[in-house]
Amino acid sequence: MNLGKTKRKSNAGNRNANKRTQNRKNRKRQKQQTLSKRLLYLLIAVAVILSVIIIRRMYHSRKNISAEDDLEESSGLIPRPELDVELLTVNEYSRPAIALEKVNGIVIHYTANPGTGAKANRNYFEGLKDSHVTKASSHFIIGLEGEIVQCIPSSEISYASNHRNYDTISIECCIEDDTGKFSHKTYDSVVHLTAWLAEHFGLKISDVIRHYDVTGKECPKYFVEHPDAWEQFLADVEDYAASYGVTK
Repeated sequence: MNLGKTKRKSNAGNRNANKRTQNRKNRKRQKQQTLSKRLLYLLIAVAVILSVIIIRRMYHSRKNISAEDDLEESSGLIPRPELDVELLTVNEYSRPAIALEKVNGIVIHYTANPGTGAKANRNYFEGLKDSHVTKASSHFIIGLEGEIVQCIPSSEISYASNHRNYDTISIECCIEDDTGKFSHKTYDSVVHLTAWLAEHFGLKISDVIRHYDVTGKECPKYFVEHPDAWEQFLADVEDYAASYGVTK
């Protein structure tokens, strides 16, 4: 009788040991399966992120090329002004790469930063991607010597004219002093650029406005304080266009 009991206890012990061993194997297999699933999910996530980055870069690259070609291939009567194309890096603070689907106007601004040139103001816009101080930019900046820097493709919006960002081209003009009056070279360039853009986009002189006309902001300062100077500017743009046979 004692031998039988001992044998039964031994068999029970073996079964329990086998069961524990099997449980350990099951737990180990479950951990391995869980780890494999997590690794698979991680690889899928990385692949998706990389795909999005690649697609975005290809998209922005195509936009940049088409935007530059849009103005490069302009074949109107008014000659294309000399443009220093230095596009901003795509970023949410100065170049969001949002499509400008229809151009209904041209907005004239001033930098409100006396003595600074076109490159300096362009670099300020570029630096916003890192400083995050505000959201601001312009399609074009005209310097004190009449140089024209293009910052944003004409097929994208700029952060310049508030609710009119989505249907206008913006031009920032550098100023020599606090009066806000443009130098002769700056003035001549903004007349030429405005006339050329108006012809290119099929705009009338009434489509050329001040930032002031959008928000009431004193911009461009000299043209707000001297409405007669603004009217003269519009007349000069019309006369410049007419000298090339363009009338609207």
